[in-house]
Amino acid sequence: MKIAIAQLNYTIGDIDGNVSKIIDAINKAKARRADLVIFAEQAVSGTPAFDLLRKTTFLELCEDALVEIASCCDGIAAIVGLPMLTHDGTISAAALIQDRKVLRYVGKKYITARREMGFLTPSKGYEYATIKGHKCAIIVGDDLSRERNYDQSVETVISINARKYGRGTMTYRYELMRNLAFVEGKNLVMVNQVGGATDIVYDGTSGAFDRRGNLVLMMKSFEEDFALFDTEAAGEPVHVPSTYESRTRMVYEAACCGVRDFFRKNGYRKACIGLSGGIDSAVVAAIAVEALGREHVRALLMPSPFSSDHSVEDAKELALNLGIEYNVIPINEIYRSVVNTLKPVIGGREFDATEENIQTRIRTVLLMAVQNKSDYILLNSSNKSENALGLCTLYGDTAGAFSPTGDLYKSEMYDVARYINRVHDNVIPEKILDKEPSSELHPGQKDSDILPPYEVVDAILYRMIEEGQHREEIVNAGFDAEVVEKIHGMIMRNEKKRYQFPPVLRLSACSFGHERLMPLTNKYGD
Repeated sequence: MKIAIAQLNYTIGDIDGNVSKIIDAINKAKARRADLVIFAEQAVSGTPAFDLLRKTTFLELCEDALVEIASCCDGIAAIVGLPMLTHDGTISAAALIQDRKVLRYVGKKYITARREMGFLTPSKGYEYATIKGHKCAIIVGDDLSRERNYDQSVETVISINARKYGRGTMTYRYELMRNLAFVEGKNLVMVNQVGGATDIVYDGTSGAFDRRGNLVLMMKSFEEDFALFDTEAAGEPVHVPSTYESRTRMVYEAACCGVRDFFRKNGYRKACIGLSGGIDSAVVAAIAVEALGREHVRALLMPSPFSSDHSVEDAKELALNLGIEYNVIPINEIYRSVVNTLKPVIGGREFDATEENIQTRIRTVLLMAVQNKSDYILLNSSNKSENALGLCTLYGDTAGAFSPTGDLYKSEMYDVARYINRVHDNVIPEKILDKEPSSELHPGQKDSDILPPYEVVDAILYRMIEEGQHREEIVNAGFDAEVVEKIHGMIMRNEKKRYQFPPVLRLSACSFGHERLMPLTNKYGD
């Protein structure tokens, strides 16, 4: 049997647009004489649709769209994902279409993702179907990782999926699929969504394994793709990219894809960024240029009384290398005016975080003015290390419509910057990569004044956040007990800031707000 895999980029709620893509792919599959064409989980509606899944009219439109899709399936079978209203609630279903008729629905059994809980109801799970004389098991979403022991007569397992990207998850995903295909002795075909959906990005990377557990087809990452898998033809094994270099490339491509689709799907065109001469804003600017084009990116350089001359020059050099429009707007006078205005209220006290935060909030006022006046959308330039520790200012550098890098640790920002320089001819000046991290909010400030190097900080944060290790475990692994306690305390004290962040693109396997969400009011000290 020839199975066409249609890896497409869907938009949540754009049923007409999604159906048009699906029908185009069906016609393409028919032209290539495929017996079956498969589409991702919730292809008709886009996902995650959240409360749209509770709207009867929305679900009815999805089912009406399926009738239109079925009318095009003459001479070919199709499996299409959509949300479907049942007596028990809304399920994530795979509709099997043959001879222009919807023959049955297969529902997803395991609702494990937080973005689905409360919106989808568990269903029966995988079912068997004979398609063009070929017996298949049809399975939806995360059920693939939980189901085993298929009927011996099944030749091919078909999984329609909406698997979001997370750093390092591809290796795990493909190992799971390889193991399943080998142990069960069956072909395994998986189709995934691709593209950004606000703070989630689907990587695509659909594929097929033969019954010996060999990966014989792997489709593109972060791009739409279309491929044919012949269950009877022998295929050459394909290598799964798993090197450190590949992971950094995937992170960069995921960030570009997320930014591109956030703008495109929301009808935005232009981005503005505050360039500081530091690593974070440099990486975000480079991602924005790759995603949107240099003509659609604008930067403001806003030195304060404590900004070093080399930071301004480094930011200018970066802007020139990227070819983006920029303006230099010193905030010295504004800063002094605000501080003097506040003197009757807070005057006479020593310089502290109050004056530091005023600087970052002034910059946000200026950036938001550009957004409001010129239709630029403000991109946030945060990183996961600072978000975790609270080294950020509410209504200052936490502001923005979208954060492409807020789920990347500080040390990962350097990795991505070096990757960008390798593929884009050193657009980020080496001086930015070499300088010691600093917010430059008071004279001679350096992040190392209060923290060990970020390589150490990030190693501790990774163990706490990604791996869920207790402080005692981390200390036993060789980290300084005082540093571990300090970092833990900073994480716990700053949940309030993370609650007020813009949408942060999920790039890790454990991101704030997705896999890790602590109660804002919390007295638990462990």
